[in-house]
Amino acid sequence: MGQWFADSMTGSMLVALPIAVLAGAISFFSPCVVPLLPGYLSYVTGLSAAELGSERRGRMLAGTALFVAGFSAVFILTGVVFGTAGDLLIEHQKTITKVLGALTVVLGLVFLGGFGFLQKDLRVHRVPAVGIAAAPLLGVLFGFGWTPCIGPTLGTVMTLATTEGSTGRGATLALVFSLGLGIPFIIAALAFRRMLGAVAWVRKHQLLVIRIGGVLMIAVGLLLLTGVWDAMTADLRQWVANFGSAV
Repeated sequence: MGQWFADSMTGSMLVALPIAVLAGAISFFSPCVVPLLPGYLSYVTGLSAAELGSERRGRMLAGTALFVAGFSAVFILTGVVFGTAGDLLIEHQKTITKVLGALTVVLGLVFLGGFGFLQKDLRVHRVPAVGIAAAPLLGVLFGFGWTPCIGPTLGTVMTLATTEGSTGRGATLALVFSLGLGIPFIIAALAFRRMLGAVAWVRKHQLLVIRIGGVLMIAVGLLLLTGVWDAMTADLRQWVANFGSAV
């Protein structure tokens, strides 16, 4: 585990990890997720909308933590698959990077509202309201649903996982993405009434959130497509190696 963490904190991962956590946070504050926050919290805790924000913090924490664990398991498994695929195809990395860069640009355009036929919501809409017992299952369904707002951001992270060409790095990027998406859920559960202010702000400025997310994804895609990403991460690896030698 220690070696895996050490390997994950070198070279291009120093750039990819902040992008992954930011992609997760953007997914949470997107119009597909945060406006539905009371509904998600009600499902995973078994509490009514009126009871959310009460003193039953233990139940709120347990339900949301299990929900986050459910979708994190899906995303991490996906990261392992994409990272392994990158490892197996490492000899074609340059070509794959360009193709995935173009795909990431398309995902950014989808996030901005382009390609309407890709905006279909695949989530399961009817979930039994049985509270904490169903929270992990709801998390898994949420993960597999890949709503129009989560799919593009997660796709960008999976692109980075593939270009890293490592199973461990793919899993790490997916884990960091899950934390970026999941921690706000847990904070919202523990401070629901205060979080309502953030929900109202996002609803008012949701176009800004969409634009930030879309521009971020398009920028990453262009870096991959033009080869700037590889050059930048190569320089970073050299800098890290020189820094380690000096120390």
